[in-house]
Amino acid sequence: MKAQQANEIQALLEGVPLPATRDMLVRYAQAEDGDVAALLQQRLPDQEFSHLDDVAELLTGGVTPPHSPTPLPIPESGKPPGGDDYLNPSPEPGRVRNTSPQSQVLEQQTKTQKKQKAKQES
Repeated sequence: MKAQQANEIQALLEGVPLPATRDMLVRYAQAEDGDVAALLQQRLPDQEFSHLDDVAELLTGGVTPPHSPTPLPIPESGKPPGGDDYLNPSPEPGRVRNTSPQSQVLEQQTKTQKKQKAKQES
């Protein structure tokens, strides 16, 4: 059997609760496609399958790499955003630092606009 056909059968079997015996796979496939169920009945040995990849491997006669365990997450480095206040339910609010020349110019323009608006309103 070609790998593409095995992959289609494997996709058809998605949703079957694993681990599953050959009979469980055949019953599940019977509801979807009777031809696939007959093929599974003929080609699969009477055993329990914990992965659908094992089914595809037996159908193609090929060798698939062993199932690798899920990799562990990489530990985070440094402090979380906000430092120690990250877990504080009532942190003290911070202030944005105006260090760039552009932000200083913008702050000055904002002050000027507020003064002009105040003059117009009075």
